[in-house]
Amino acid sequence: MHAPAVFTNAHHLDVATGDWRTADLHTSEGRFSALHDSAGADAGTTRVRTGADDSTETVDLADYYVIPGLIDCHVHVYAMSANLAEVETEASSYAAMQAARLMGDMLDRGFTTVRDTGGADHGLARAQAEGLLRGPRLFFGGKALSQTGGHGDSRRPGQHVAPSPSCCSGLGMVADGADAVRQAARDQLRTGADHVKIMAGGGVASPTDRVDSIQYSIAEMRAAVEEARDANRYVAAHAYTPGAISRALEAGVRSIEHANLIDRETARKIRDADAFVTMNLVTYWALKELGAQAGLPEASQRKVDDVLEAGENALRIADEEDLQLCFGTDLLGSMQAHQSKEFEIRARHQEPLAILKAATLTAAKLLRREGELGVIGEGAQADFVVLDRDPLQDITALSEPDPVMVVQGGRIVSRRNAN
Repeated sequence: MHAPAVFTNAHHLDVATGDWRTADLHTSEGRFSALHDSAGADAGTTRVRTGADDSTETVDLADYYVIPGLIDCHVHVYAMSANLAEVETEASSYAAMQAARLMGDMLDRGFTTVRDTGGADHGLARAQAEGLLRGPRLFFGGKALSQTGGHGDSRRPGQHVAPSPSCCSGLGMVADGADAVRQAARDQLRTGADHVKIMAGGGVASPTDRVDSIQYSIAEMRAAVEEARDANRYVAAHAYTPGAISRALEAGVRSIEHANLIDRETARKIRDADAFVTMNLVTYWALKELGAQAGLPEASQRKVDDVLEAGENALRIADEEDLQLCFGTDLLGSMQAHQSKEFEIRARHQEPLAILKAATLTAAKLLRREGELGVIGEGAQADFVVLDRDPLQDITALSEPDPVMVVQGGRIVSRRNAN
């Protein structure tokens, strides 16, 4: 149980309105218990006793800027290398230690929650929740489901035997046919997965498919969607092209990942379906600039240009069509150090407040944690980031992160020059 604390004079951002407010933030048992303005009047929440209490820590945040804890909706915490076939051969104990390092780095950048869309499992999520692992809250989908030769099949053309998905730390598994997809989805949900991930089209990191391919039949996709819905979960689909996106939406998929080759007609289909889009523009910059040294195979390097230039145009279309955009990065291996550069790239086409909404309010809605994550308010998880400048005026406060402080569940988990 986290001890109560009061963070005084907190100049904090209401992301919904773009307004800055100043209040004392009271936390108890990991959540915001009250907010009081500087004059002592209630700032829209229930008043609590503020008398002297030796067990209550007080931290003065005067002269700083406070934003809600950031949420990255597309990470791969087991992706210690950009060569995903190599990841599958690593010992799970070693992979877990690498994931712990990567997650700790994410927390230091201000990401207090992440959604893993391929690979992460119950063990990591439980370790983080119990305080054994320092890192963001972890929403995981288990193994991503792929057809043979699809984006989740990491075998080279001459390799015939695939590793058992239960034995290793790879990001995906192969399941062909509606019955096999149904069984695989049930097995991932059995482990406590927050969502099911399917590969609806080709990708960069996979060795034998084309980026413009459509993968999984409508029957296979619907099998995954039915199982997820019956478990009160949802399906996220890796999809670049209009064809792959349209089929996924027809099947009932709730979350589209990437969408780099989207057109306006397909964007409107996403909006009409009330679905979400998580774009990951930084990963293509990183794959182009750093992929080879991070272990990306040559066959995958040749695919990068297919989606690199289209990505920023897709962001403009999605923004203009008012889609539910979430913040995501999808970086692999050593490239994960550039997670925050996504803010810089998006700022070429969006206002900082819109980007912050994608990394807080809209992300929380996708995770079905509205009012609990991505917001500073009574009853929400006491997650926030303390900055030394206004991110709405200077995007480098986010894109080149050096937080004064990161607070997760009411506890200071990172402090500048004190890590």
